[in-house]
Amino acid sequence: MSDFLERLRKRAPGLCVLVDPERTEPAAAADLARSAEAAGAALLLLGTSYDGGARTGEVAAAIKRVSGLPLLLFPGSAAQLVPEVDAVLLLSLVSGRNPQYLIEEHVRSVPFFRRHPIPTISTAYILVDGGRVTAVEAVSQTRPLPADKPEIAAAHAVAGSLIGMAAVYLDAGSGAANPVCSPIIRAVRQAVSLPLFVGGGMRSAEQVHAARAAGADFIVVGNAIEDGGVGAIATLVAAVR
Repeated sequence: MSDFLERLRKRAPGLCVLVDPERTEPAAAADLARSAEAAGAALLLLGTSYDGGARTGEVAAAIKRVSGLPLLLFPGSAAQLVPEVDAVLLLSLVSGRNPQYLIEEHVRSVPFFRRHPIPTISTAYILVDGGRVTAVEAVSQTRPLPADKPEIAAAHAVAGSLIGMAAVYLDAGSGAANPVCSPIIRAVRQAVSLPLFVGGGMRSAEQVHAARAAGADFIVVGNAIEDGGVGAIATLVAAVR
């Protein structure tokens, strides 16, 4: 894990392109991966909040055939784990109190990792209110942290670091009305030195730039590319840099 984490740090700051295997055919995912690499994206993330296990491996394999970008799995459950990736963001939903997403899914993942020794990055996953109920909130049955209380998000990030988490992921949820705000990102950045991912609701270069300016290492976009097409990737990459 430490070697891959060090490689990850060297790619920061950067744009991460999120591919939803339930909404993206393998051929389209491969085209998106090519475009992301050509535009200068740092990473590819693969994941969905709901189901996704049926086609995740097929989409991952299609991406790996055409792209040299690191491909990280962003799983919603142990059922979504596949071996055709470079590493797994092993998420613990520290902002919630549902034991299924704090430890149970991790226990269920043990047989998979015994068969497939893929690098894992233990990640403190923090859901922040993005202005509407998102799939991750509905599926996980956890309430997001308030968007106007940066100190609460920062305390969760510090708690994650104290119990050994190697990264932090702030998420407003896919399709959020509002992205994670700069005060929360800034508070978390000041509180911990771990690699910091920020995603959910990012639709414009201005929002991406604001997240980076506040201290995000990796800004994750998905809907922005679905709405603006692959031509938007270069603009978003420039906003990170």
